[in-house]
Amino acid sequence: MSASDGARAVLWGHRDSGHAVKVALALHLAGIDHGVEVVDIWAAPETRPDLFRARSPLGQVPLLELDGVALTQSGAILMEIADRFATLGGESASGLRRGRTILMWEANRIGMCVPQLIEARRPGGDAFPDGAVAWLAGRYAADAAQFETLLGAGPFLHGEAPGIGDCAVWGYARWIDRAGLTAPPALAAWLDRMAALPATERAAAAFG
Repeated sequence: MSASDGARAVLWGHRDSGHAVKVALALHLAGIDHGVEVVDIWAAPETRPDLFRARSPLGQVPLLELDGVALTQSGAILMEIADRFATLGGESASGLRRGRTILMWEANRIGMCVPQLIEARRPGGDAFPDGAVAWLAGRYAADAAQFETLLGAGPFLHGEAPGIGDCAVWGYARWIDRAGLTAPPALAAWLDRMAALPATERAAAAFG
């Protein structure tokens, strides 16, 4: 039986949003049937669909509509999925604690510096003050070292199988080359294991 039996879900997002792709990966890993709506994040916010803007107060992706409830902020959505469907770490209290710990770490570490470094390299992207890019690159180096400690001896951040923490980190870590960065061995090996999961290919292609 699918984890989604009885659930009705629609995910709004864009292929360039690591936050949206995190949620797409969780939905695919959990076997939750869902529809997809693409929101052009590069267009002016006022041009985004009225229905989307009505349900996403900040006008940001991802937005997950689940049984008529609008869920926003990728970390909160991942925790909702794990808890509601008892999956991806949500099968136990310890798994949920592990997931929350990694989500909070990711939001303040890799999930903060990597997208900013991608934006710094994007043609026409936002300008950064002097020294900011070097600071972000140094921050990433510290993040990568911390990742190895968090990963430990397991193949995934949740142990033998990926969980919401793996989804969160994968969202942007898979794009470290776009940021002009390299992955140390532990992170590179983890990225290879994540890439070998059929769900990651589906998630990466979720928004076209």
